[in-house]
Amino acid sequence: MEAKVPSTPINVKCNPDGMMEAVKIFSKGGIIIFPTDTVYGIGCDPFDKNAVRRIYNIKKRIPAKPLPVLTYSKETAKDIACFDVNSEKIVDAMWPGPLTIILNISNEKLKSSLNIKDKIALRVPEHECTLNLLKHCKYIVGTSANMSGMHATADPDECKKSMKGYDLLLDGGIIHNGIESTIVEMINGELKIHREGRIKREDILSIL
Repeated sequence: MEAKVPSTPINVKCNPDGMMEAVKIFSKGGIIIFPTDTVYGIGCDPFDKNAVRRIYNIKKRIPAKPLPVLTYSKETAKDIACFDVNSEKIVDAMWPGPLTIILNISNEKLKSSLNIKDKIALRVPEHECTLNLLKHCKYIVGTSANMSGMHATADPDECKKSMKGYDLLLDGGIIHNGIESTIVEMINGELKIHREGRIKREDILSIL
């Protein structure tokens, strides 16, 4: 018999058993909290409309604000988005790492499930636990695990206190970087910084 999403949240460690439990919950449309190389994230299957709706409700995030997606590699990103030459240069230098890039989306099903028109924010995180999760799940909604408008957290205990309505927390301990990713976009050949995080503008310009 297939497992159901738990009625109360469960906490597991970033070990093989915990990872398999997280994958099982994810595959059933569950909501998981997990560590990244920046802060703790909350996510789900981006192709699951109901799960995506739950993320918005949990975070009290306005529907007009699109959700970013984490993926395993540039190759898996290319399956759902289109790269220009400069965007490819940026991710070749910065992925895996704290760099989110906004690209034109090419996957129609994902447009529908995420309720987005033409662009998607993508990142490959540099965190062993998250990358192991992505090996199994391929794509995960990857927004910060905090209420909309509040500060992101690097502490799993803070997630437990502040977040309600999720199904599983994958505990990787305190994240020592604790700085959100830099969000960039190439527009008509020009670099636009939507949010400057650990990676600075000059770091990106140096590779273009």
